[in-house]
Amino acid sequence: MRSIPFVTVDVFTDTRFSGNPLAVVPDARDLTDWEMQQIATEFGYSESTFVLPPRNEANTAAVRIFTPTVEVPFAGHPNVGTAFVLGRQAEVFGKSTSSVMRFEEKAGLVEIALARAGETVTGATIRAPGPLVVGSAVDAAALAPCVSLRADDIATTSHRPSFVSVGLKFIIAEIASLDALGRAGPNIDAVRKLKHAFSHERSDCSTFLYTHVGEDHIRARMFAPLDNVPEDPATGSASAALGAYLAFLSKASGHRHLLIEQGVEMGRRSLIHLDIESREGVMEHVRVTGGCVEVMRGSISI
Repeated sequence: MRSIPFVTVDVFTDTRFSGNPLAVVPDARDLTDWEMQQIATEFGYSESTFVLPPRNEANTAAVRIFTPTVEVPFAGHPNVGTAFVLGRQAEVFGKSTSSVMRFEEKAGLVEIALARAGETVTGATIRAPGPLVVGSAVDAAALAPCVSLRADDIATTSHRPSFVSVGLKFIIAEIASLDALGRAGPNIDAVRKLKHAFSHERSDCSTFLYTHVGEDHIRARMFAPLDNVPEDPATGSASAALGAYLAFLSKASGHRHLLIEQGVEMGRRSLIHLDIESREGVMEHVRVTGGCVEVMRGSISI
């Protein structure tokens, strides 16, 4: 029997038992693909990460990300949390730890800068690995039952609900009010029907709902029932996609900072900071920043 060390952290928070929990296996060289998936299923978090030596020695590590049901090419809070864990080690696969990391992932190369308070690592900033991709629009009447709302709870003045990605695909929909956002909830049968209707999108129809509570302050919720994640407390990849999409819709140029507050309805408040650089609506880059706090250390017997 092997003993595989792990660390769990809460991401997009500086308060233990808030934010989005993440399990990190800092050295997954002894694990098979099947074992990684089983471990992620056992943890039951929205994602777990498994760190491997990089293929290119110029990079820090290869990072694989698993939900309880499937491997995904990219996600926000797993990158922030994994960088936090590795950044607190003296070395990563024999190389001294750097304040700037590069993770090889299925979606591409992810660049991370560690955040520090003095000498202490407190979180990280990641750069989304992919360009903005906008897919099919979804009728409000078709999406509403998936999130247990009425069609008129979904705002369509700025944009229709749409499949959007900067590395991982989500349906992004603006909600008309905080009250409606609070009433939302996943309906797995309706989501299965929507997935069938949009099979060409090759998506599990994870849905990111948001509403404006200030000019640069957004409240959000994310449901991914087909990934066995009824609700996610913080979704950096969806937040990055939203930031890039809003820049695209506004045709803006320059820098914009957004604060996305998520997980409030779950009792796990998360704060996701976005910095978007765009030129006439074309995203140049999106950076996602969040704090982290360690929760547990242990080992997996396998």
